[in-house]
Parts: sequence; structure tokens; C-alpha cells
Amino acid sequence: MKAFCCLNGRFVRASEPVLLASNRSYRYGDGLFETLRVVNGSIRLPEYHFDRLFRGMKLLDYTFPGRFDADTLEQQILQLVQKSQASPSVRIRLSVFRGNGGLYDEDGPAQYLIECWPLETSNWQWNENGLEIDIYQKVRKSCDTFANLKSASFLGYSMAARYAKQQKLNDCLVLNEFGRIADSSIANVFVVRGTFITTPPLSEGCVDGVMRRYLLQELRSVILENGFDLAEQPCTPEDLAMADGLFLTNAIRGIRWVKQCGQTSYNSETVRELFRITDTSFRPL
Repeated sequence: MKAFCCLNGRFVRASEPVLLASNRSYRYGDGLFETLRVVNGSIRLPEYHFDRLFRGMKLLDYTFPGRFDADTLEQQILQLVQKSQASPSVRIRLSVFRGNGGLYDEDGPAQYLIECWPLETSNWQWNENGLEIDIYQKVRKSCDTFANLKSASFLGYSMAARYAKQQKLNDCLVLNEFGRIADSSIANVFVVRGTFITTPPLSEGCVDGVMRRYLLQELRSVILENGFDLAEQPCTPEDLAMADGLFLTNAIRGIRWVKQCGQTSYNSETVRELFRITDTSFRPL
């Protein structure tokens, strides 16, 4: 692979310095990002990713740069993949930040950076061994206006991921300010009880995940037709202890079965069936 990145539409080698020390995302966490999957030259769920990004930029009052739209970004992402020779399966990180300067400096147009890395094609397969996770107790995520953004202000999730690595876990769940489950360090959470599947609503402070939205909207009818109920519902740690199944979702890995959370073990039957249903509808091209 030839490593390149794209800064504000300009392609440069990934080894070259591209950001200034006064970058506001670096200084203050004043940025947003999207993590996208590209398979055989096709971006998966681009409309969901770009919709979330543009809504976030408007919420944060960013000034949109010239020629910054879904078509242009998609073209530059695919050009970067081709230039980097990173096919067939690729992970893209699209970062957007307010620019450079101090807190009270006048804003200029937002800037953006696109990066890419190759992915294993097995990345989307059923995880037969299951994930082992736990709850990270040292952070409480707020349920404010900005909680659903995929933000560069990532400290709580970063520490949860660090704890998971220290404990030899695959991931950790993050609690909100009320002590209920928000999401995990890199994914949204779904709980299974019988045929009833729930996920915390956005009001619980979770990131507005692309795969979460895809399951709740596009695949909802398919899931219901196969005998499952799907709803948004707050989740407590006690609910996890009584659940039959548990799984995590994100745009890179799809559905990932959780084998164990803390001292509670889960069966895979319902999650495996759900994976089969969604894999049929969302199989990589």
C-alpha cells in the first residue's frame, strides 16, 4: 500500500506533516469525524455518514468550505483509495475541524482530512468466539445537545478503550450521567431478551451510529418480518445481567456478538440469526 492522505482536497503522502500546532481539533477537541467502510470501490451507507457529518457541522456552527458536499467528498475518498492502492476493503477516517487559532479567534472555513487503511476481508464475518467486554466505571457521558456527535472530544471513550486493553477485553461499555448504558468505546449497544431487541435512545447520550440507524430504519421491516421486535429503550447495568443476548454495532464491523459482559454470559442464537438476516441485506459487494 502507498500511504497518502487528502487535506482540503489536496493529496499528500501520509508521512508528511499536514496539521499546525494551532489546529483547534488538537487544542480543544473542536472537530468531528466519520469512519467509513469502502468495499471494491463502493462506500457503504454514504448517505448516512454524510448526513450525520453535515448535521453535526451545522450544530457546531461550522463555516462550510467551498466544494464541500457529498459528491465531492465521495469522489475524493475513492481517489484516495485508488491512489493508496488500498483495495478491496478499506477503512476511511474523514476528520473535519474548525481550523486553526485560539478559542476567541475569528472562524474561517472548516478544514478536513481524509485518511485510509486496508481492512481484512474477514472483518465483516460472524465472530464465532464472541466478544468479552465490561463496563468502564470511571466516566459518565453527559446527555446534552452534543452527546450524539461523533466528536474529536474523545477522552472518555479513549480511556474506556485503554482500560479494555489493560484488562485484555475486546471493548468496554460507557455509562451516561444517570448511570445507564450509553454505548461502547467504538460501537452502539443492542440488548436481546427473547425476541425483543432494544438499544438506548439518543436521549441516553449515545453516538448516533450509522449501523444503529441502519438497523432501526432500513432493516426494521426485515427484522420484524423474521419474528423480532425492535425498539429504543433505556438500559441499566441490571438489564444487562438479565439479558439473553448482547451485541455491538458499528459501520466497520457490522454486528458483533458479545459472549460475556462482566460476570454475565450470553448465548449467540438470536444474534447469529439477526446477523444472518442483516448480512443478506448488507453483504459487502
